[in-house]
Amino acid sequence: QLQASGGGLVQPGGSLKLSCVASGITFDDYAIGWFRQAPGKERVAVSCISNSGDFTYYVDSVKGRFTISRDNAKNTVYLQMNNAKPEDTAVYRCARGFYCTGSEGLSPVEFDPRARGTLVTVSS
Repeated sequence: QLQASGGGLVQPGGSLKLSCVASGITFDDYAIGWFRQAPGKERVAVSCISNSGDFTYYVDSVKGRFTISRDNAKNTVYLQMNNAKPEDTAVYRCARGFYCTGSEGLSPVEFDPRARGTLVTVSS
């Protein structure tokens, strides 16, 4: 299971740190990715990190503002969101895959159907 948490209300320009905690899997076998879905819009990939943490990928809209990291000892991936913008408002979910590459992001993408995302609202 992959469970995201840490969402909430943040003002524009503020920071928030999301966590994705895994259970029931061999965590360091998998790359992990963050996805978000804004109201009325399709889900988009935000970032991913390789199983070792050596490689990361970011969608252009968050480059320089978001940082993904992982702690394999804690079965956790983090998404540090800085300089938040109203367009970052969305439900954020994490997923697992085998690869994180610059051309495809996370692949293949497997969500835990039982896990809900965490809502991030950027508003003043």
